[in-house]
Amino acid sequence: MTMPVAPAPALVLASSSPRRRELLGRLGIAPSRIASPDIDETPKKGELPRAYALRLAQEKARAVDLTPGEAVLAGDTTVALGRRILDKADTPDDVRKMLRLLSGRRHACLSSVCVIGADGRLRTRLSETVVGFTRLSPAEIDAYVDCGEGLGKAGGYAIQGRAESLIRFIAGSHSGVMGLPLFETRALLRAAGLLLG
Repeated sequence: MTMPVAPAPALVLASSSPRRRELLGRLGIAPSRIASPDIDETPKKGELPRAYALRLAQEKARAVDLTPGEAVLAGDTTVALGRRILDKADTPDDVRKMLRLLSGRRHACLSSVCVIGADGRLRTRLSETVVGFTRLSPAEIDAYVDCGEGLGKAGGYAIQGRAESLIRFIAGSHSGVMGLPLFETRALLRAAGLLLG
């Protein structure tokens, strides 16, 4: 007598980021649907970067309405210079200001992942990567601002693009800096029964 096999839960990706979807695909997973949670991403008074990154991933996951049998994955990438959280760059001037701050210094890229399984259990992990920029000249900063790829990015840069040539040091997860740390994501998906092997 064979036991019935329960269908694997459908995975909802709580992010409209094409980069996160691409990274999830590297694990052999395509989300069943995409949801873009609308949450307030303002840091709380006195909130430290690690706590902020973890909270945002959890709030994004909880903000998605799930149907029975669905699971959700959400993430957040926070760039921090010491205790200071650098927002997403909304304007070219934001990109310029952030690159001036990061020039010649190391900073932390905190990438959190939250999975709520079909059983309702919430699991969270955090990846911390140290990134060091070379000392940037005003001309290098202007050239990067002009290329436009830093807009909408935490810290004002995208490591998967031209900014990679400006980074002299990285210790941690390259995929985490891109937006979804694959080692931590794989562990969470396996624990939730969404990934075998």
